[in-house]
Amino acid sequence: MNRKILLISLLILCKTVALYSQKIYSLNDCIFTGLERNYSLLITRNTESIAKNNFSPGNAGFLPAVDLSGRHSGSYNDITQNLRDGTQSTSRDIFNTSSSAGLNLGMTIFRGFSVQTTYKKLNELQQIGELNTQLAIENLVAGIISGYYTYIQQLQLLNTLQYAVTLSRERLRIDEDRYLLGSSSKLQVLQSRVYLNADSSRLSRQTEVVRAAQIKLNEMMSVPDPGEHFSTRDTSVSINPDLIYESLLDDTMQKNTSLQIASKDRVLSEYDYKLASARSYPYLNMTSGYSYNFNSYSSGSSSGQVTSGINYGLTLGMNLFDGFNQRRSIRNSLIEIENKDLRYQDIEQGIKADLLTIYSAYNNYLRLVTLEEQNLQTASENLAIAMERYKLGSLSGLDLREVQKSLLDARESLLAVQYQTKIAEISLLLISGRIMDYYQ
Repeated sequence: MNRKILLISLLILCKTVALYSQKIYSLNDCIFTGLERNYSLLITRNTESIAKNNFSPGNAGFLPAVDLSGRHSGSYNDITQNLRDGTQSTSRDIFNTSSSAGLNLGMTIFRGFSVQTTYKKLNELQQIGELNTQLAIENLVAGIISGYYTYIQQLQLLNTLQYAVTLSRERLRIDEDRYLLGSSSKLQVLQSRVYLNADSSRLSRQTEVVRAAQIKLNEMMSVPDPGEHFSTRDTSVSINPDLIYESLLDDTMQKNTSLQIASKDRVLSEYDYKLASARSYPYLNMTSGYSYNFNSYSSGSSSGQVTSGINYGLTLGMNLFDGFNQRRSIRNSLIEIENKDLRYQDIEQGIKADLLTIYSAYNNYLRLVTLEEQNLQTASENLAIAMERYKLGSLSGLDLREVQKSLLDARESLLAVQYQTKIAEISLLLISGRIMDYYQ
């Protein structure tokens, strides 16, 4: 007996130590960890850095290009010359060398304002990179919040099933006591044990669901060990019942990231049109440089020659005909502007429709939460009365099971509606660009 007591004490101690050794996450902790570690977000941020690096005067063509070059060459020849008087002159082992160095500068002075347009386009691309990162952050935060409350909901459902097992175990105890006293049949005891086993089986399956939700949240946070156990500070799904449609719509039109990206794409198409039109203008290029050349000769009247000096030039040109390719590019650019404008309107309409649909569901879920809370309260009172009647023998086992099932169904329905309301709330704040309100 002492050994059994010691073993039970050790098991309780181990569970207690494991519980307190787990990490305890708040919603802010989960969001912070995800923003710091998520691999997909890190890739998006690197892509944004590339766009920032590309936004430079040199990449647009404002700055000149300067090249420094040097070259050394030589030749080793035998030369035979046939002269007009019929004689022949032969020179052997003639060794000549040539060395040169040059510093060259080239710059576009004018190319139909394409340089200025390219610079503005690079700026827009940089801003699109920032918006893509912002969109990735918002989607990640929404996913983490959803995963966080999914875990809490599944944990609450696990607690509900544990309560169901407790009720079934108590019922089995009552039936076994009655059977020992001769006031109940063996069939009733067996039926109670079947109910207990069924509830225990559901509890076991729900344990796996909770574990899967925990692993999924670890994955979104990019925790090194996805199987790491943790607990949450929140124990219930909190709901914000005060969202107003008009306010959400105003924020959506101003802050929705997808709309902002679509607007930037429309501006980019306008810059592409300007770049295509710039080919109609003349272009003016400037070149300049300094060169140094040294040649040495092993035969002839001179042993060497040095040439050095500055060179410069201006090139003025204009494209007169390119097979109508320029006109084709301009027409395509105009069509692309129209497409981007239509795309913006399509996204805007879709976002408005999503906002209205989700908000209608959100309001309906809020009403359902109130109804389900009333149902749960009623079901709890019914169970308390039914248990007393069952202990007194005035209620059958089937009737008690129905009352128990009604209570469990009410709890599960309330948890489901609360979770659906929270998901609708998250979606509304994501669409309206206010998802970061969760991260304080």
